[in-house]
Amino acid sequence: MSELDALRVREEVLQAMYWMRAEGLGETPTAAELARFLAVPGATLVPYLERFVEEGYLQHAGEGFGLTPTGIEAGKRTFAEEFADLTRPSHGECDADCWCHDSPEAAASCLEERVQHAH
Repeated sequence: MSELDALRVREEVLQAMYWMRAEGLGETPTAAELARFLAVPGATLVPYLERFVEEGYLQHAGEGFGLTPTGIEAGKRTFAEEFADLTRPSHGECDADCWCHDSPEAAASCLEERVQHAH
């Protein structure tokens, strides 16, 4: 297993486990469940999972694997990076730092301004 392969697989596994955990699909999937989810052979995935345990990203949890605090942070980061284009405001939409969040009057003014620019 090359270092580049390990990095790529680690990001995929941590991102998938972070998503599964956040969606309530399970916090300690088995190697077989992860392999099905990631569409890879289980025998291929197991050595990587064991490596990620040694590196502190995962921990053994019964027959499955759970994210450690380090794994949660890494999974959250890769998930956010992967879906950044889908979660940021689109053209004409306010972001979290917009001045319109200061007051209801500012919100109404911002909305009116955006509607006028749309025509």
